[in-house]
Amino acid sequence: MEKVRVRFAPSPTGPLHLGGVRTALYDYLFAKNQGGEFVLRIEDTDTARYVEGAEEYIEEALEWCGIIPDESPKKGGKFAPYRQSERRDIYDRYTEQILKTDYAYIAFDTPEELDAIRAEFEAKGDVFSYDNKTRNRLRNSLALSEEEVQKLLDEKTPYVVRFKMPVDRILNLEDIIRGKTAVNTNTLDDKVLVKNDGMPTYHFANIIDDHEMEISHVIRGEEWLPSLGLHILLYEAMNWEAPQFAHLSLILKPEGKGKLSKRDGDKFGFPVFPLDFKDPATGIVSKGYRENGYLPDAFINMVALLGWSPADDKEILTLEDMCKEFDLHKVHKAGARFSKEKSEWFNHQYIQLKSDEELLQILKNTDLDLSAVSDEKLVKIIGLMKERATFPKDIYENGKFFFEAPASYDEKASKKAWNDETSAVLGEFAENLTNTEFTSESIKQAIHDYAENKGLGMGKVMMPLRLALVGELKGPDVPDIMELIGKEESISRINNAINNFK
Repeated sequence: MEKVRVRFAPSPTGPLHLGGVRTALYDYLFAKNQGGEFVLRIEDTDTARYVEGAEEYIEEALEWCGIIPDESPKKGGKFAPYRQSERRDIYDRYTEQILKTDYAYIAFDTPEELDAIRAEFEAKGDVFSYDNKTRNRLRNSLALSEEEVQKLLDEKTPYVVRFKMPVDRILNLEDIIRGKTAVNTNTLDDKVLVKNDGMPTYHFANIIDDHEMEISHVIRGEEWLPSLGLHILLYEAMNWEAPQFAHLSLILKPEGKGKLSKRDGDKFGFPVFPLDFKDPATGIVSKGYRENGYLPDAFINMVALLGWSPADDKEILTLEDMCKEFDLHKVHKAGARFSKEKSEWFNHQYIQLKSDEELLQILKNTDLDLSAVSDEKLVKIIGLMKERATFPKDIYENGKFFFEAPASYDEKASKKAWNDETSAVLGEFAENLTNTEFTSESIKQAIHDYAENKGLGMGKVMMPLRLALVGELKGPDVPDIMELIGKEESISRINNAINNFK
């Protein structure tokens, strides 16, 4: 296989987890770095766990992240269809093929029969496994005569197709991230390849699809590492060239022990899904990064560094930068600990990188009602407030004083900024403002001149003035606030404060 082709193959059994996003991202980055192609395939053979709307959610999430497939169920492609549920005829053909080899057999054991054998083993303190030590005493085509097998088939007795694991073979396995390992086939069981409804299990279907779609590299989570031996043997059984494999480590809980879960997000107050997801069965909404105010490029940058280190340990990288730098050999073997604080840091950095005009469009796409304020004024407010913002809405929340007068005054700030003389000082200063040109520079000069003429320190004017305008001792430069809210509103707020502290 000369051309690099990778696939992300999620099951539509719920929302896309942070770990799934990272797998898709690493697939995409590797493909683009190598001039290859990135395929989205939906593995929807698990009908019992299928969740309505999950496939559409996956596609929308990847699109928001900027991880755009070259081929997918929505986009199509030369290896369509890209949903496993639509590939039944392909699987049937290969089921017939593998049953002609010495690598597969059919098994008629009922769940009740297997439960009885399991109980038998447990009574002796053993664990039952359907493998080379037990298969010849069970109800399958290896243990039964041809006549018995044919009779069961003629009676349309339900059966599954199992892989016949070779006896006592050492498999030398290779992983791009983890290097070389070896496994003895005696430790592996005879996995079901085709269920009794005729649909293949993950093990068989993904091998067939990867071969048919000419996948050159399989990048997936470490939970599939124990299945690598089986998958390599399946390629051998079908006489196909196996792709190269790379198994990604876990994304860990913030405390560092165990796999990150939705429960951790609920506990520590952060999302584990890219977008909001409403469970169609319960109606419960799980929060997503998009709706929590994360910018997609900040989110993707954060996800990329959960397990991969670019050159010079750079932290801020665009998707284009990542495509140029990504190297599977630099992906870490150890798990990556998730940090809510770091994810917020990334978002803050990307807000600073956005122009004020770009942030205006982002703010206007939120549920904030900004219709009463002109775009020109909003752009100026954004310029003053974005340095303090972690999320776009912080620009509004932290700068509410630009949109409405304070309804109360912070008690601690009031004690610090206001004394018996303050009302008279601010009242006289407000009178002077009527003849002041209302630009930031002119206002700044007016404050300076008034304080100097009255022999007051700048703090004696500036602090109570800020309190009157904001309600707290926070915010950007006072003259900038006054210019933006205007002369009439500035004087009104000063008078309101004076009346409040009478």
